[in-house]
Amino acid sequence: MDVQKLFERYRDTVPVGRVEWIGTRPARFEDLVCPQSTFAEANRGLQGDHRMDKTPGSGRQVTIISREFIEQIEKQIGRSIDPAELRRNIVVSGVNLNALRYQKIAIGNAVFDVGALCDPCERMEKHLGPGGFVSMMGYGGFCCKIVQSGEIAIGDKVSLYHPQGQLI
Repeated sequence: MDVQKLFERYRDTVPVGRVEWIGTRPARFEDLVCPQSTFAEANRGLQGDHRMDKTPGSGRQVTIISREFIEQIEKQIGRSIDPAELRRNIVVSGVNLNALRYQKIAIGNAVFDVGALCDPCERMEKHLGPGGFVSMMGYGGFCCKIVQSGEIAIGDKVSLYHPQGQLI
């Protein structure tokens, strides 16, 4: 059976998660700014993030990772991690992020299309130390496209977005 069809049978069992952290980068290679909230603009990116000025419609407008993935990375490298070290935009918790791949999710008033894996880059060796790159393989999170603009904030719910436009 097709995994997507099987998932449809169980989509009502996906728990609601929560936004734990938000980070934006004013320019490439700069330190992240950690606002309590930001505006997610459809087909562009997060307000204050340099990706907003990149290719409109890109599937990598926003990167998302789970607290649970971060905990796995911490076990691998043997120390705690500040989310800014991972250079992702949104940290969520309470939901199996892998179950959200290829799904539309609602965060605050915005809707995101969760797509490709956000593979680690060579900078993870610098930020996390030796083994940082390998520790993130399979735990780097996902790249997302914003399909509906809206405000997002720390503490907002993260839930599946129903195809008819209603939150589950």
